[in-house]
Amino acid sequence: MRLLVIEDNAELGQLLAKGLIDAGFQVDSAATAEDARSALMTTRYSSIVLDLGLPDEDGMSILQEIRGKKDPVPVLILTARSAASDRVKGLRSGADDYLVKPFAFEELVARL
Repeated sequence: MRLLVIEDNAELGQLLAKGLIDAGFQVDSAATAEDARSALMTTRYSSIVLDLGLPDEDGMSILQEIRGKKDPVPVLILTARSAASDRVKGLRSGADDYLVKPFAFEELVARL
């Protein structure tokens, strides 16, 4: 299963990639919305792990673009935004799941 992890925090992104690889996934990483778009244009992913707080724009725009293209790829939002209104907005915008940081890595793997 090939995943795209979109996470701007370099240390967390590396930890996520290593842990997911150890769990049996193939992982590509992107640190910006621009990098994510480039990856999505060239590769078909089984699932996407999406941070909302990206440096160049809100990660929600990536989700909206994916859903606007009727792409059914599962998207799990992984973010520090923990308010109920943020979770509802993410799910109503087309996310398949929403996990708040800090999180248990085992839970992330189970959700994927």
